Amino acid sequence: MSGTVKKDPIDWNAALKEMLSGGITRTILSVILGFAVGAFFMIVSNKEFLQSIGFFFADPLASLRAASDVVGAGYGALIKGSVYNSAAASLEGSIRPLTETLRLAGPLIAAGLGIGLGFRVGLFNIGGTGQLVSGLIWATFVATRLELPPVIHFVVAIIAAIVGSTLVGAFVGFLKARTGANEVITTIMLNYIIVSFFNFLLLDNNLLQGATAGGHTKSDPAFDTARLPGLLGDSFALNLGFALSLIAVVIYWWLMERSTIGFRLRAVGFNASAAKTAGINVEGTYVLALGLSAAFVGIAAANQALSSTGGVTPTTHAGIGFDAITVALLGGSSASGVLLAGLLFGAFKAGSSAIQIEGISPDVLGIVQGAIVLFIAAPPLIRAIFRLPPPQTTSMLSALRSKLFGRGGK
Repeated sequence: MSGTVKKDPIDWNAALKEMLSGGITRTILSVILGFAVGAFFMIVSNKEFLQSIGFFFADPLASLRAASDVVGAGYGALIKGSVYNSAAASLEGSIRPLTETLRLAGPLIAAGLGIGLGFRVGLFNIGGTGQLVSGLIWATFVATRLELPPVIHFVVAIIAAIVGSTLVGAFVGFLKARTGANEVITTIMLNYIIVSFFNFLLLDNNLLQGATAGGHTKSDPAFDTARLPGLLGDSFALNLGFALSLIAVVIYWWLMERSTIGFRLRAVGFNASAAKTAGINVEGTYVLALGLSAAFVGIAAANQALSSTGGVTPTTHAGIGFDAITVALLGGSSASGVLLAGLLFGAFKAGSSAIQIEGISPDVLGIVQGAIVLFIAAPPLIRAIFRLPPPQTTSMLSALRSKLFGRGGK
């Protein structure tokens, strides 16, 4: 019939090949392999399994049963402790594990976004811990030393945490832009300086020091007006910090994917020399990128400082700054990826005590996390194990030229 446009047939083989060679497929397979590695360590450390090995040839099913039992018990406990506890006597008890996962995932998501932003610009921000602790200092000072009206108090404390973290990140960016200082070295050294400074402040009664018990120092507890309000009432620990992390995900997505600033950041990440040739201020972009990176970490700092009921301690940062690196790597530095990775690692934290009750070391979950990141960082290994097709990629420089000058540009 005249005027009918003939549609090209879909090349299903090419579509399947592109899907299998994509990063999402490799990420899913990396997570599966990570859990498989965790299962292996559960099995080889189980007493019943080791005893059954002695009569394996006489009763091989006994070894298989012991192996399946320990893996089922371990990952079943993880689900019970992080998602839903079917054995609880009430609905409140049943969903408490999920609320704990969300609570623990919040700061991981926010900090992961910050570290991921640095990765997108080609910068390795290893100073999440120092930046988070700097935010802790600022937020704790506002929460314990200033008396402000409700709502305004915790809003000001949140802003203080973000500002405190941002200043540290921007300082690192300034050093890199003006002196060429390697951001990996400067952020690591600042971690030591800021954490030690925080410990010093906790020992000074005129600054942050509160009660001292058993040789452990901590700050005064935050005023009630400065604490983050709960999302589900007093029965649950889940508070506004998780909602702030979700807002951060949306802001990060818009910033990196829809804004002019995000285009500038990604252009420098593609190729700094080509971006400079196109007229982008690369040095200024480094300062901006590391400042924004630390700002997201500051949201995690606010969560830690304003969720504590008994005052912050030298361990309140909870290693989130380093965990955020693995979250950003697993999430591919994308908004949705970091969100899912943060929820996964939050589930690991929430379920670790339930696994320990089953007689399985919670360190197994650390092995799972490490294995997942290892496989994520080694795409050729994943492709070799599962015989995946090579990735369909184009030159980063060509992609940058296309974005900056158009398809016909040179």
